[in-house]
Amino acid sequence: MSLRIVTAASVPEGDGIRVSRLMPQAGLPHFDPFVLWDHFDIASGGFPPHPHRGFEAITWLMAGGMRHSDNLGNSGTIHAGGAQCFTAGSGIVHSEMPEGKAAGIQLWINLPQRLKRIEPTYQQAGANELACENDNGIRIVHIADGQGPIRLHTPLEYLDIRMPAGRIMQRSIADGWRGIVYMVRGELGLNGTPLCAAQAALVDHERALTLAAETDCHLLWCFGRPHHETIRQHGPFVD
Repeated sequence: MSLRIVTAASVPEGDGIRVSRLMPQAGLPHFDPFVLWDHFDIASGGFPPHPHRGFEAITWLMAGGMRHSDNLGNSGTIHAGGAQCFTAGSGIVHSEMPEGKAAGIQLWINLPQRLKRIEPTYQQAGANELACENDNGIRIVHIADGQGPIRLHTPLEYLDIRMPAGRIMQRSIADGWRGIVYMVRGELGLNGTPLCAAQAALVDHERALTLAAETDCHLLWCFGRPHHETIRQHGPFVD
């Protein structure tokens, strides 16, 4: 079994706010194909206009509302249970500002070298557009998995999972994929390894995982196919 447990670190970001950053941090610059993972919970400040290049980003909103605008002419607000995504490609300038309280996850996914200079694009999906399943009290929202409205250039399975205490589930992993199991709330056993809030397991070379909820749990399951290419990150640019 290949599990590495990492704890998110509080770092300053944006307009005077702090986020819980899983990566990049000391000892974990990235986890191919994933480049950045920030957990934010804010009621003021935000992320004023700033540039990006060379990757794709998904903002998954778990509470409140978040306004988006960019230099492509896109603007709008997502609310809890919704997601917005941009492909930075050759370059984009955007902002994300909370409407009151906003809590969620921003994830950056590297673009393969052959797609680094594609035209930037923007996508948005409300809660009613994302598939949701309930099985024995376990609720799974499909944020991005190639089936719903959010489409990416890297094959990905990104899920929001909520499990009542005492529930157990097993989930398979596509051959050659690696990923992140991130705890938002609660305590979980992952193949027998304990995880708690603000911790994540980085998973590689596994075909399935067993999740056992010790308490009521909220977690993110994010697995994708690595590009096996060098990642060069320079702040908001990934070349």
